[in-house]
Amino acid sequence: MAAARRSRLRKPIAYLVVTLLAVLALYLVYNLNLGLVLSDYLILPQNQAAPQDHILNITKIVLWMLLAIVVVRAMGELIFGLGFKARRGYEAPSLVRNIFSIIAYIIGFVIIFKWFYPSVDIGALFTTSAIFGVIIGLALQETLGNLFAGISLQADKPFQVGDVITVGQWTGVVEEITWRGIKIRTFTNRIVLISNSSAAKEAIEVAPRENLNARIVFFGTLYSDSPAKTIHVVREAVREADNVSQRMTPVVRIRNFNDSSVDYEVKYWLEDYAKFNDTDALVRQRIWYAFRRAGLSFAFPTRTLYLESATNGEATHAEGLIERLAAVDIFAPLTEKEIKQLASASMRHVFAPGETVIRAGDEGASMFVVHNGRVSVQISDNGRSRIVAVLKDGDFFGEMALFTGEPRTANVIAMEETEVLEIGHQAMKHLFDTNPDLVEALSHIIAERRIGLTAKQEDAERHAEESAGLISSIKRFFGMS
Repeated sequence: MAAARRSRLRKPIAYLVVTLLAVLALYLVYNLNLGLVLSDYLILPQNQAAPQDHILNITKIVLWMLLAIVVVRAMGELIFGLGFKARRGYEAPSLVRNIFSIIAYIIGFVIIFKWFYPSVDIGALFTTSAIFGVIIGLALQETLGNLFAGISLQADKPFQVGDVITVGQWTGVVEEITWRGIKIRTFTNRIVLISNSSAAKEAIEVAPRENLNARIVFFGTLYSDSPAKTIHVVREAVREADNVSQRMTPVVRIRNFNDSSVDYEVKYWLEDYAKFNDTDALVRQRIWYAFRRAGLSFAFPTRTLYLESATNGEATHAEGLIERLAAVDIFAPLTEKEIKQLASASMRHVFAPGETVIRAGDEGASMFVVHNGRVSVQISDNGRSRIVAVLKDGDFFGEMALFTGEPRTANVIAMEETEVLEIGHQAMKHLFDTNPDLVEALSHIIAERRIGLTAKQEDAERHAEESAGLISSIKRFFGMS
């Protein structure tokens, strides 16, 4: 705090000291007869008139210019430092201040010079010699190019101090914009000066400091890892990282299917883009730890050998399917052997969140059992979808299409990554062919499900009619006499 206060006071004190010295020097020049003193020591040709007057005038011009410089610098601080910052919230660019100073210096010099030498034509002094003009033009060619390029950049205002820019091969934070060039500090803490004329010829990439600028990090997973799970795990891991904006939810998406991996990208937005290198490294670290916790694996070149004999994992999974189907109430009449046959004939399908499992009005000849996940049953209500049920592990749907061939009556949508078991027409036909009594047993269960029976005696007649109709429909659909 004290150091900052001393730094702020240094310029005003320096201006005050230089002003006092200039005023003191002018006082001495004007009040002491230095012309006589100079004439006593100078031996001059007879035809040269009063050279001591020229020496005094030049001395006065230098002192007045020194005082004018102090005044111009002080005005620049007031206008472009305090005033501009109070109105805009930041200090004016150095280029604008430098142009103001140069113009003010030229005007001040012309006024002071004409004050002491009113008969001298300054314009003629600089334009009488063509050679002098050519020399000046060649000498200032690069300088003027930088000046006008800097004016053009400042007029367009593509970037400001504090922004991260990429110019050619250089990337860094803009520290200063002058009439000569742009000073940036690279992320290896080095200073690079880029001339305005060079910058005007390059494509400039700007990451404004007041903007939410995005970054993208890439990674790959094994084909056996679930995309829905991967996307959820990475999104939650990245959104909590330091410097990642909470105003924008990170986006995780599949980029490509590679030879040995599923390639992903995660896009996130930074609060301070100047720290993107550290944030990228932190995001990669968070992804690694999140993968370890979630049981996901990074991809690497592999060669997979498939064996025809069932492995322990496949046997375990088959047992899981048998247990799942045995727990479904509609298959309660089936024997253990018939459950195993049904499990071996069923097909597994995995649906991503938001995918449609079945669509209302479609023809079908199969039913589904939710093995893992959740689905929503939706119907059209005055042109709008309405959820009428949510089915979880062990629940089933689409049984009427399997047993009677009726079209689908509702849309069933996966609410999360969901694995379902599909039981087809041929699997059930094989069971009915070997055990025709299953038709009657299954029809009673389906009838109860359709009319929502609990244990009400008054609905017995309705239940019998429903069951008889189903038996007839099932036999007809499966070609049974």
